Amino acid sequence: MSEIGRTRVAAYAVCIDEADRILLCRIAPSVVAGEVWTLPGGGLEFGESPERAVLRELSEETGQAGEILSLVEVNDRLIEKGQTVALHAIRIVYRVRITGGDLRDETAGSTDACAWFTIEETRRLHLGDLARRAIDLVAGIAPERGAASGGRCSSRARDRERAAAPPGERAQAYSQGEDPAEPDRDGRPEP
Repeated sequence: MSEIGRTRVAAYAVCIDEADRILLCRIAPSVVAGEVWTLPGGGLEFGESPERAVLRELSEETGQAGEILSLVEVNDRLIEKGQTVALHAIRIVYRVRITGGDLRDETAGSTDACAWFTIEETRRLHLGDLARRAIDLVAGIAPERGAASGGRCSSRARDRERAAAPPGERAQAYSQGEDPAEPDRDGRPEP
């Protein structure tokens, strides 16, 4: 690597309703081409706690209010561009129960639609890696329970293996199933 980029910390909500459906948001085509679905959430504002950020983002992107039930996982990934690490994305994922609000699409934001999907329906969607990972982690969770094994952290062993790989393989490992919610309208990571 010849240069280092920046770090982005973001918080995301895994919301499962009484019918065992998951709430997802579609990335706006002005951000990423194609119909890519991800979890409601986004970057923390300066001085904002992850807990406050996830509930703010949930409201902004879906119109829903919620309460945090548990920490699902904290994971990270490096997004490389050539020989440069452009972004170190740290993602905090919470299990959130919807407490109110009216489901609505975000206007003039990074997402343009939101909807509830069964796990089966999500298999037919183009999912960002974060949504795919969350669905894999919580597929069997009932609406009022937290993560089956409590909070989880990503495997540092996996990251050590990726770091030891040759640069081309390392970039491929991190880019598989890229989370398209990360770049902004210009293809650069969001602030």
